[in-house]
Amino acid sequence: MLKIGCCGFPVAKPEYYRELKLVELQSTFYKLPREETARRWREEAPPDFEFTLKAWQGVTHRANSPTYRKAKVNIPEEKRPFYGHFQPSEEVRQAWEETLRIARALQASTIVLQCPPNFKDTEENIRNLQVFFRNANVPDIRLALELRAVWNPEIVRNICREYGIIHCVDPFKEDALTEGVYYFRLHGSPPGPKMYSYRYTETDFQQLATRINSLLEKEGEIYLLFNNLNMWNDARAFGNFWENQKHTFSS
Repeated sequence: MLKIGCCGFPVAKPEYYRELKLVELQSTFYKLPREETARRWREEAPPDFEFTLKAWQGVTHRANSPTYRKAKVNIPEEKRPFYGHFQPSEEVRQAWEETLRIARALQASTIVLQCPPNFKDTEENIRNLQVFFRNANVPDIRLALELRAVWNPEIVRNICREYGIIHCVDPFKEDALTEGVYYFRLHGSPPGPKMYSYRYTETDFQQLATRINSLLEKEGEIYLLFNNLNMWNDARAFGNFWENQKHTFSS
């Protein structure tokens, strides 16, 4: 099963709902909506429409991250050391509980935990991840972990396997270390300051389709979320490309 969507709504919701059946809410990373707002979003969407979302940054990012300034979030100075990096703190616990509350109001299938580049595989961070996932208590929602620093693959594989976590990656940049359910976020290619302005080519689509087909042959489920500036056009273009190419894989 292949599900295609965008990271955020690049067009008005009614138009989006007519074309695609999946969205990842990115705004939740910066600021969580009110619960009644999330419920209204769920009610306005078609019954078969699927939401995923990014966890609020209080779980993943330290309070000195510029993403807090972008969101205009003011955190008291005495509490700043206790936010982010999955710390076993009351602040992270509350950030996670608020994220879960909104995810359930949306009836979201998946929560993406996107880590900052400075979240590296130190002993402290590994321990924090293990404790966090051990206590996450979300049997009804999938969790996908996106690491943006280079981690030891065996450490990532073992953590994901032990706690049932999806290893979220950009399929043009690395391989997922988990199987069964795949969560791909396409940030643009090649990596660099202009990657988000990249427009995927037919050659890219062919490479992506070949890889997706090999995973689907293993009875996998794939979430494919475009996160570049041209995501609206690229997501729909790849959907059409995939529909036109499926018969070549099955023949």
